[in-house]
Amino acid sequence: MGGFYGAVVVRGFRRYATYRTATAAGVFTNTVFGLIVSYSYIALWDQRPHLGGYSEAQALTYVWVGQALLTTMALMGGGFEEELIERIRSGDIAVDLYRPADLQTWWLSADLGRAAFQLLGRGVVPMTAGALLFDLALPADPLTWLLFLVSIALGALVSFAVRFAVALSAFWLLDGTGVSQVVWLAGLFFSGMLLPLNVFPGTLGEVARALPWAAMLQTPADVLLGRDTGGGALLALTLQAGWAVALLAGGRALQSVATRRVVVQGG
Repeated sequence: MGGFYGAVVVRGFRRYATYRTATAAGVFTNTVFGLIVSYSYIALWDQRPHLGGYSEAQALTYVWVGQALLTTMALMGGGFEEELIERIRSGDIAVDLYRPADLQTWWLSADLGRAAFQLLGRGVVPMTAGALLFDLALPADPLTWLLFLVSIALGALVSFAVRFAVALSAFWLLDGTGVSQVVWLAGLFFSGMLLPLNVFPGTLGEVARALPWAAMLQTPADVLLGRDTGGGALLALTLQAGWAVALLAGGRALQSVATRRVVVQGG
């Protein structure tokens, strides 16, 4: 069965790899937006050096990590959730439930393939452009890069789990667009995409860093920047893994309830 879901991962990767024009346009957009945000950060850090504990080079690195992970984590949509919501709304989900494949694992496999492509297809080039144009604080230690990749993988699991739960809300709301938009806005704010969460003051910052959205950007960025090292890195990855397990389990329970609802409605 593992080979089957592995094939779904590959299929998800290939599906997005076919959209070459869209990918090129996305790379251009991410790079331009990265430039705009970078110069905004330079102006801000000139006035407030070491804001949030970041040097200017670290802050700029954070910007380009954000551009690399924006579509990887589907922080602005573009993942599987819209398709799943539509299948629930139209009733096609009944066909999916008859297939000899678990609904959650199927969509997780497909989304991991999408995330892998977005990281390579739309993440590497903007990050490289940022490194060429600015003095970034990139680590030389291979272990830090390995931990960064592990953190990205855990962040992708958390991202999927959040969006899967949002999509399943369509079983009760019939249209999950409203919930999806609320979660999308919360994700942009609490992931650290608009501004690093370390900049947030007091209790707001502590709460924001403890929420699952932080696992999608703030945590991977801090791991790469070396702010979480040794035991701190292990704790950060453990928190990400904890959120992934908890949210995936919650999605599993929600799927079970939703499946019974389909069976009852369908007779």
